[in-house]
Amino acid sequence: SIIEALKSKYINRYIVSTDDKEIKDIALKYGAEVPFLRPKELASDTATSLDAIKHAIQFVEKEEDTTYDFVVEIMCTNPLKTVEDIDCCTKKLIDTGADSVIAVHKLEDHHPLRIKKIVNDKIVDFCLSEKPESRRQDLKPDAYVRSGSIYAVKRDELMIHNRRYGTNNSRPHILPPERAVNVDTEIDFMIAEKLIEKG
Repeated sequence: SIIEALKSKYINRYIVSTDDKEIKDIALKYGAEVPFLRPKELASDTATSLDAIKHAIQFVEKEEDTTYDFVVEIMCTNPLKTVEDIDCCTKKLIDTGADSVIAVHKLEDHHPLRIKKIVNDKIVDFCLSEKPESRRQDLKPDAYVRSGSIYAVKRDELMIHNRRYGTNNSRPHILPPERAVNVDTEIDFMIAEKLIEKG
């Protein structure tokens, strides 16, 4: 993520927010800035990405005595994004006047119509009713999920309205499946590692 972010033609300052000294050292080695260590209350299991990014913005704006127009959050848990993805999100944010542009990817096998819940040991449609014997490839409209990879956002949406997405002017950047891996589990890590090995 650092290598790709530093290639961006739109990002004029790239910092890593972490509470971990080892991560700080790695980030510095690859050319990112780490001007602070994140406070412990923003590094807990219950802390949100929004709180961490707001802290980083407050720190940088105070340090520089300026106010930014746009913020691009590039999540380290999605290591296969490219500079093209980063710059497409940023350009689309600027060109369209969107509140945010976020990376999404198409759900091939987990369409919302196929999602169920279990109530009293019975399978029940979760939110939408599925026509019995529907084929996966026939489920429409196409469904997309936030990839958790890139959030290009107007600064005030973050700092004043407390959101990275979800307005009626939030727009997509569609990642191909090979760049949409989100590392949350050991299996995700193994998939990402194999894709990186393959180039």
